[in-house]
Amino acid sequence: MGSRKYGGCLSFLLIPLALWSIIVNILLYFPNGQTSYVSDSGNKLSNYVWYFEGLCFSGVMMLIVAAVLLVLESDTYRWCKRENCSKRYMALLSTIFSALGIAFSGYCLVMSALSLVQGPYCHTLNGWEYAFEDTAGRFLTDSSIWIQCLEPAHVVEWNIILFSILITLSGLQVIVCLIKVVIQSSKILCGTYSVIIQPGII
Repeated sequence: MGSRKYGGCLSFLLIPLALWSIIVNILLYFPNGQTSYVSDSGNKLSNYVWYFEGLCFSGVMMLIVAAVLLVLESDTYRWCKRENCSKRYMALLSTIFSALGIAFSGYCLVMSALSLVQGPYCHTLNGWEYAFEDTAGRFLTDSSIWIQCLEPAHVVEWNIILFSILITLSGLQVIVCLIKVVIQSSKILCGTYSVIIQPGII
């Protein structure tokens, strides 16, 4: 019972993390709080923003994963009439959906990191471009060159902060889902209950 409550707390933790990922991803569409750049013809946003890493994968998909995990861990949920059969399928399904959670949040983590290294799409003296694309992320520690981005205002800080938050949120999701995979796998492999249905049990 204790492990189930602990697993339920971990699954519930995915919900606020997913909601914050959605909010942060939405904010990326409005640099410095301005709406004109997302509506302008030709699009004035970084290409990685349109990968929907926080909105879809670390957000909506993780909400679905969290909901399924909470249902699987509830006391009233039963796949089979026999308790042992129910535990076997619950463990297996929980492991599968936790692994999916790792994939979804891992995608957000990678895409956010790539966008952070690439830098923002902004207007410079040479026009609209990725001003720091060739710096391999070194611009992150050299704030003196951020002034190259003339528009949107403070877009470098905006992207660094928001993508860093996305990396943190998705990283926490990966950790939570990984813990759940380890817990469920240990129950299966160490004999707490087996997913192999033996003759005569059902």
